[in-house]
Amino acid sequence: MNNLKIAVVCSSNQNRSMEAHGLLSKKGFNVKSFGTGTHVKLPGPAPDKPNVYDFQTTYEQMYKDLEDKDINLYTQNGILHMLDRNRRIKPRPERFQSSKDKFDIVITCEERVYDQVVEDFESREQETGQSVHVLNIDIQDNHEEATLGAFQILNFCSLIRECTDLENDIDELLQDFELKENRDILHTVCFY
Repeated sequence: MNNLKIAVVCSSNQNRSMEAHGLLSKKGFNVKSFGTGTHVKLPGPAPDKPNVYDFQTTYEQMYKDLEDKDINLYTQNGILHMLDRNRRIKPRPERFQSSKDKFDIVITCEERVYDQVVEDFESREQETGQSVHVLNIDIQDNHEEATLGAFQILNFCSLIRECTDLENDIDELLQDFELKENRDILHTVCFY
């Protein structure tokens, strides 16, 4: 299935989804990434003081804003490095609920995001009846886990790319992947 359309979704379309987006793109996958939050949140000077942006704010604008606020803090905690990577992949974060694109597979990076994606599909009016597999691979929201998670997502997408009949083979692929990676994956089928 070489023409597979894949979406990777986290909360703010910053760390986990963008790490996977970048890696999958480099490996030749047709991939987009999204967030499901109402706003984009990045760590701030204290846990109760995050930097909050609108989804229309570009990665470039976020980079410049944080660079102006405290270049040392945001360099040390890796946020500027992450935003630099992001702006090389696409201009700005995108919200999944606003997307009109159709995908074969949507991979979320935490259970809460998975629930939001499934809820979004259930609230949409079905138009084509085209199926979409929604999967969740839990990834902690830090730089190291985002990198490891991106490789797990790549491994799973590589299995799917080798598959000739996704509808019949997905359950077996998921079982094999869960055993190999020693993790549970949520899976449901939704429709466009």
